[in-house]
Amino acid sequence: MSFSVANLADWCPKDPDFGLMIRLMIGPACSPGEESFDLVVCTGGWLAKEAALSGPIDARHHLVVGSFEWPTIRAYLESRVEACEGSDWAEVARRLSRIGHWEFEDYRPAP
Repeated sequence: MSFSVANLADWCPKDPDFGLMIRLMIGPACSPGEESFDLVVCTGGWLAKEAALSGPIDARHHLVVGSFEWPTIRAYLESRVEACEGSDWAEVARRLSRIGHWEFEDYRPAP
């Protein structure tokens, strides 16, 4: 999903150099609930423009593509998500956080 675009399958960027934040909602298969993982899908041209405006960019949680082809992007992300395995949800979520910013990344309960 995206907060900027109603339907990713139908979206066509106005500028071929685009950046779009998307949110993946993922949860353990064996229990209810899901958590969010955010990333920016963008072109190299958009990234270069952003760096020229703002300075160096830490490109973590960015997926750089040549163009916006949602079926290809979705298939790629699904394969990355499906490859994340672990002994429990916390371990899987830590691996998923390499793809997108996990809502509980760096969370520490208050003492």
